[in-house]
Amino acid sequence: MKYDFDRITDRKNTFAIKYDLAEKRNKPIDAISLWVADMDFPTAPCIQKALSERVEHGIFGYSRPDERYYSAVKKWFRERHSFEIEDEWIVNTPGVVFAISSAIKAFTKEGDGVIIQKPVYYPFFNMINALKRRVVNNPLVFKNGRYEIDFEDFERKITEENVKLFILCSPHNPGGRVWKIEELKRLSEICIRHSVIVVSDEIHSDITFGDNVHTVWGKLSEEAAQNSIICTAPSKTFNLAGLQFSNIIVKNPQLRNAFQKEVDATGYDEPSLMGIIGATAAYESGGEWFDEAKKYIWENIGFSKKYISEHCPKIRVVEPEGTYLLWLDFSAFTEISDREITERILRKAKVWLDYGKMFGTEGEKFQRINCATPRKILEEALKRICAEFQ
Repeated sequence: MKYDFDRITDRKNTFAIKYDLAEKRNKPIDAISLWVADMDFPTAPCIQKALSERVEHGIFGYSRPDERYYSAVKKWFRERHSFEIEDEWIVNTPGVVFAISSAIKAFTKEGDGVIIQKPVYYPFFNMINALKRRVVNNPLVFKNGRYEIDFEDFERKITEENVKLFILCSPHNPGGRVWKIEELKRLSEICIRHSVIVVSDEIHSDITFGDNVHTVWGKLSEEAAQNSIICTAPSKTFNLAGLQFSNIIVKNPQLRNAFQKEVDATGYDEPSLMGIIGATAAYESGGEWFDEAKKYIWENIGFSKKYISEHCPKIRVVEPEGTYLLWLDFSAFTEISDREITERILRKAKVWLDYGKMFGTEGEKFQRINCATPRKILEEALKRICAEFQ
């Protein structure tokens, strides 16, 4: 490879929540940290160069994206996802979670139902509850080691629970599904039929493996495009989460105006300068780096599957179709409680993961591990976990 993803970079004392908050959060300070969904790789050199040049410039005033940014974003989505975007469709926010919160406020009122599909990224239901809306759960069905959608339950709950908004995780975190176009079309048809607006969190859209192809929600149909808020960002693709910058795509001008109004109400005006710089450089010139990073991550996933099957086959790996997050199934350990599994991994194996119930009760006896790290770190973490569960 042109880029060295095996090189270990010390991230301690860099304000990294993944490494510098262990003691504050009552975690072992010597635990291997593979919980937060960011990469342990330095970002693409072209991005570092662009950011360094701006630092050398020395002025960090109020800033706005220009034509170079819009051109780069449009080119990326056209070439990577066969999806055409217009400049005016894009609303910039500090992050996807911020955008989802704004959408909940824009398109629902207190007491309305918002439907999600657990186990799922936990800020979804945390935000719904905090904003005094009702969480309506359409739990995914775990069948033959793979998550599937219960469409009948999805439509029934929409009609019975006064659902106004659907938050989709696509690709799915933590289950690793890359939803097929037929699945997405069926969800869209149900939402359109019942006037449910869709917020599609597509932050992991670039990270898919094998024959699995991510479908941007707006490609499903013109009706789907007009009924959606599509949340994208360079943060997962290029490891830029700390730059606080996202591209939220809203084709429908009425929805976009309502969404923008809620964003404006937060007092958020000009986006992060370094976010603009980083995103522009990433979408313009970061493709080669990303392709190699994804290849390395896929090899890490393959390494993890092989290591676990050889050293602790009772831990079952859910086959990932996308994301760099591996979902580990400990349900074969029937004699050990979910809490004990988590405590043994953290306190005895000294590996800090995201425990499954964080994503809903459906995640009981699962653990999420981040594979976007140098292989030596991943190998040591797996060695510790497998030794603890012999």
